[in-house]
Amino acid sequence: MGRIIAIANQKGGVGKTTTSINLAASLAATHRKVLLIDLDPQGNATMGSGVNKHGLEATVYDVLMGDIDIASAIIRNTNAGYDLLPANQELTAAEVHLLELDQREQRLKQALTDIIEKYDYIYIDCPPSLNMLTVNALTAAHSVLIPMQCEYFALEGISALLQTVDQIKNALNPELHIEGVLRTMFDPRNNLAGDVAQQLQDHFGDRLYNTIIPRNVRLAEAPSHGLPALIYDKLSTGSKAYLTLAGEVLRRDNIPFSEISAH
Repeated sequence: MGRIIAIANQKGGVGKTTTSINLAASLAATHRKVLLIDLDPQGNATMGSGVNKHGLEATVYDVLMGDIDIASAIIRNTNAGYDLLPANQELTAAEVHLLELDQREQRLKQALTDIIEKYDYIYIDCPPSLNMLTVNALTAAHSVLIPMQCEYFALEGISALLQTVDQIKNALNPELHIEGVLRTMFDPRNNLAGDVAQQLQDHFGDRLYNTIIPRNVRLAEAPSHGLPALIYDKLSTGSKAYLTLAGEVLRRDNIPFSEISAH
């Protein structure tokens, strides 16, 4: 049965969608079956996977509303190597419409029961806010991966998210836990970044990934081409960092790191 991991941080611009796309692609390249769910109305994970968010016949919104089964909305084997449950601006209406539905926090979890056994990993790219969409993701997920920039007030910035995780765990999803904390957009020339990285190590211990994602131009360029960095420029430092992260994920799960497939 697949593991469901929400990639969440209520602060925007921390590399959440970049991590969703590139970690999914890196694990897919090791021959794992991966589904990426775009749960952000901006649809950036959809576009970054090479799918036009403006030309979709079905999206995660239709799944949440119960208008279509999840298998019918999934786009199989994107150019990035993983399956995608896409999103676009229609998802903005879900926040209001979900409030009118029974078991509104459970809609995504219920939908995923039909397909969870088909995947090794299911990643959910959450919106940069703690709204009903994020609650659905946290209720469905086994764990939460938190991307964080190494900047001032980094720890204070996730306090609301950690409180929400605890609330969801107590009320809706007792299995929910912190999968790991990922340092992103790291610039070793910045002394403050090193200080914050050490604070994160002290605070999160072994929940902090050893892998650090650097600031990288190719990593930033790749989404505009609808590709993960692994395909856009597999030799870039950003691509190599996410492959290293994929290896760390597999080792934590006691899964052998198999040969990388060529795209």
